Amino acid sequence: MNRISETDLILNADGSAYHLNLHPGDIADTVITVGDPDRVGEVSKYFDFIELKKGKREFITHTGTIGNKRLTVLSTGIGTDNIDIVFNELDALVNIDFSTRRVNQTLRSLNIIRIGTSGAVQADIAIDSLLLSSAAFGLDPLMHYYKQTLTGKEQDLLNAFKATLPADAILSPYIASAGANLLAKLGNGEQQGITITAPGFYSPQGRQVRAVAAIPNLINIIQQFNFEGQRITNLEMETAGIYGLAASLGHRAVSCNVILANRVTQKFSMQPAKIMDHYIKQLLERLAKY
Repeated sequence: MNRISETDLILNADGSAYHLNLHPGDIADTVITVGDPDRVGEVSKYFDFIELKKGKREFITHTGTIGNKRLTVLSTGIGTDNIDIVFNELDALVNIDFSTRRVNQTLRSLNIIRIGTSGAVQADIAIDSLLLSSAAFGLDPLMHYYKQTLTGKEQDLLNAFKATLPADAILSPYIASAGANLLAKLGNGEQQGITITAPGFYSPQGRQVRAVAAIPNLINIIQQFNFEGQRITNLEMETAGIYGLAASLGHRAVSCNVILANRVTQKFSMQPAKIMDHYIKQLLERLAKY
């Protein structure tokens, strides 16, 4: 491949990736992403040893070990615009030679696990539970800037969802799926479903505060979708971008959603920090064995 230019892949003066402030070798093959920078320490406190702590802007990274398992936990901030930055720079760190600016002949594939919060859109999904995204519809535009290769089942599912949207809704959703092996390993015995990734927190997720929503029945449309027994289970702001870019770059990803709210019953967790800590420990125990 041709040399990658200084403006396509920007490096800092010390040779680190521009936004993440990381060097090749700083990250493990298993990467946990969290939205909140403060949550990085809530994950790494369970590491047996922390070898690296770095940060720049909202991107905080800790790398360490649990037993013989090397892990990295990294904060992405909120939204798929940040996912675009994080995933391209993560991939560059493992698959591009920064000294020659050329793609390595042998490519590495990362296991990437999102641990984040989410709101359920089905009444039977309990708050304080864990749900893994088998696939995600993106209402944001990120993956329209990248080439995707969809399976027949993914295309059928996407077409069915598009058909449920109002004709006057200016939306162009995309679809992306979890890494099958990761989902099987971490999702064994856990509830799973299709996630909606929204480009905002309020009206893009069907909330009504003061600004008037252009699609006032968005939650009902999402809640009622069903295609061959598959339904939409929850809303958040990163999963579709994570799945789409991971697949495009040859990595494996799974999104683990801690359900703190139920939009149908209008209930919110009374102990969000305690519940998040519980699932962090549970998922770390599973990852240590993976």
